[in-house]
Amino acid sequence: MFKRATGIRTPVVITFESQSIEAEAGETIAAALLAAGVSAFRTSAEDGNHRGPYCMIGNCFDCMVQIKGVGGRQACRERVQAGLQINRHQGLPEPEDDA
Repeated sequence: MFKRATGIRTPVVITFESQSIEAEAGETIAAALLAAGVSAFRTSAEDGNHRGPYCMIGNCFDCMVQIKGVGGRQACRERVQAGLQINRHQGLPEPEDDA
């Protein structure tokens, strides 16, 4: 279980899988979810097993989540903002549309 070293100074509320979570404004989504007791951020494309953060620096892609309906986002590289709606990423990420 992960725990914050200090209390939340600037609280914001985010939503993960329809559950409200209090987070520190500006911390990474991965840090906020881990502090809230969430360890399964996505499901594996191969076997559906739950996966969670591993490296926390953006190299491994195990922390992928859906943010505002867009999948394939790395929770360790995205910052918390009030009102964010986050869901588990399912399977392989879709290529981003640059159009």
